[in-house]
Amino acid sequence: MRADLLTVRARPLPPLAWPHWLRWLPHTLVCLAAVLAAIATDTATPVLAFAHAALLVVALRWPAPAWWLSTAALAATTLAYPPAPNSRFYVWMVHAGVLFLLTLRVRLPSSVAAALLSTLLTVGLKLSGHAVGSWSVVAGAAALFALAVLVGAVARGRREDHARLTEQIAVTAQERARRTVLEERARIARELHDVVAHHMSLISIKADAAPYRVPDAPSELVDELASIRATALEGLAELSHLLGVLRADGDDSTTGTAPQPSLAQLDALLASVRAAGLDPTLHVEGTVRPLSPGVELSAYRIVQEALSNVLRHAPGAETSVVLTYTRDALHLRVVNAPAVLPAGPSPGSGHGLTGMRERAAMLGGDLVTGPTPDGGYEVTATLPDAPSSAPVPPVPPASGKEPHS
Repeated sequence: MRADLLTVRARPLPPLAWPHWLRWLPHTLVCLAAVLAAIATDTATPVLAFAHAALLVVALRWPAPAWWLSTAALAATTLAYPPAPNSRFYVWMVHAGVLFLLTLRVRLPSSVAAALLSTLLTVGLKLSGHAVGSWSVVAGAAALFALAVLVGAVARGRREDHARLTEQIAVTAQERARRTVLEERARIARELHDVVAHHMSLISIKADAAPYRVPDAPSELVDELASIRATALEGLAELSHLLGVLRADGDDSTTGTAPQPSLAQLDALLASVRAAGLDPTLHVEGTVRPLSPGVELSAYRIVQEALSNVLRHAPGAETSVVLTYTRDALHLRVVNAPAVLPAGPSPGSGHGLTGMRERAAMLGGDLVTGPTPDGGYEVTATLPDAPSSAPVPPVPPASGKEPHS
């Protein structure tokens, strides 16, 4: 209570979370009420009446000092310049308004204590024989103070509940966004596991078969190849362990044996999209060449997700897919015109753009998305892919030695 009542610290009344032109409506109403109360109070000293009413405006920023000054003004008005009987009501209303504004900013026990002190002051003035009206007037003033505290406490509780709810919604949205990124990264890692594991398996197999393709291979070479094979197998084991960590509980989606898609299956993807009601066109520029499996997989998934977004948000729109092969990168662009048919409710999880950005960033590339001037949408990605070195000439098979199967 000492921290709430015995302080001159400013506690501004915050604006409402309403439209901009209504945010300051309570402050405006308080100022208007102060002017009306000052005019309606009939006392021998109008200056005191205006000063008392002005405390309503002061309470908007300094509620505790305003309450103390209002208590003093109430006592001074009653002792020295008692108002007319028909205007005493406005004096009590001003003090109740200050008490209400105090309750909005301080804890409930402090506001109850302030109301009790105000009531005790009124009872003391009545017992001392000053002109405060009958006991029914005193009881009405006490009820008015209690009502001010009750309404103020309810309003403050609702405001605090709304603030906590808003904060919780913001925290939930941040957590959902963080979980979305983590889920997408785990899914990308599970897909790339197959690509990396394929190359590691090839290294292991070739290292195991190499001694049988070289006649009279030196023991040092055999030992080195055996070490390469052991390292490759160890890497495969680590990959499998990492995949087990990334896999969600009960998720067996990564246990299948189907190969990961690549741009070679792009025609099949476009055919399935056409069967769903969209007719995208494919344009290929530059010299088509094999890309690294990671780039092939990421390019396929980006095109797949972009076309899925068109189906969900712009059904029937004219859509084009452009692949441009350069010496050290693949540039892809998916552009759709405005929707022709109304879009229905989207069943998607909202992870598409996040996944596309993660795939591009993983390869050291970039992805740009956004609306086009004609009202459509565009997805543009650049996926770096350095040209592979020249193939190593094949080693002639060794005579008299059979390779492992």
